[in-house]
Amino acid sequence: MLGELKLFTDYVHAIQKNLATGKATEPSHYPALRVLMEPIGEGITALNDPKRIECGAPDFVISKGSATVGYVEAKDIGKSLDEVAQTEQLKRYRESLANLILTDYLEFHWYVDGERRLSARLGTLAKDGKIRRDKAGTQAVAELLTSFFSHQAEAVGTPRELALRMARLAHLIRNLIIAAFEKEPESGALHAQFSAFRDNLIPDLSTDQFADMYAQTIAYGLFAARCADSSGKDLMIQKGFFSRMCLRRFFR
Repeated sequence: MLGELKLFTDYVHAIQKNLATGKATEPSHYPALRVLMEPIGEGITALNDPKRIECGAPDFVISKGSATVGYVEAKDIGKSLDEVAQTEQLKRYRESLANLILTDYLEFHWYVDGERRLSARLGTLAKDGKIRRDKAGTQAVAELLTSFFSHQAEAVGTPRELALRMARLAHLIRNLIIAAFEKEPESGALHAQFSAFRDNLIPDLSTDQFADMYAQTIAYGLFAARCADSSGKDLMIQKGFFSRMCLRRFFR
């Protein structure tokens, strides 16, 4: 407990030292946050500025060995996290990243499958530029981080849970298809398929509708392939419960 208390005290001091320069920006506090997280995570690596992933570029990827544990997105101190959570960037992250922390370095919001699970605050920044510690904040943030680091995806147990899980993936695929379509020249493969769909199936098909159809087909096709897998691994749900209509219902 004493070691944990010192860890948080050192962290707040590091943040305060950065603020005292009058020149600190959001990235100025990355090193302090990494130094705080890695000892609490016991064996985790907090990599700042990782490679861009499909939904964007979160500030930290948290790994344990070769496995990705979760992601952390940091905003400047004093930024309203409730407002940030409603931005397009965070909506995209919450839709795509199952285990995510949003923080302004003093306040921490933990999201699981897009829903806020816990919130905790170490303190607040006063008008004089000093950080006022919250008496219960250290333990609350420590518990939040520990839960975040130890989180494991819950097994799918119902048709609705499976539909929602797959819908999240379909959303991500849809966004990738739209982005690829916009960057691709008109002679590209996606444009050729889009033209084929319009010529043979739906004359007034829009690019967004095309992306929806494409993403749902890929998602359901991968699910069907998993159902047909003969490796012997448990699927955790009866195969017949999931249908294309179920995915379509929760896709929107």
